[in-house]
Amino acid sequence: MKKYVCTVCGYVYDPEVGDPDNGVAPGTKWEDVPESWVCPLCAVGKDMFEAQ
Repeated sequence: MKKYVCTVCGYVYDPEVGDPDNGVAPGTKWEDVPESWVCPLCAVGKDMFEAQ
């Protein structure tokens, strides 16, 4: 699975790890991350992430 990087702060979303602190379970594909999810470091939306 591809990782996605925040173009604002550099946070990397790794699907294998997910973001359990913010309701995204490990193993969640990027496509399945809710549109309401925001970067845990800088709070921008999914539209500010690019495939790594």
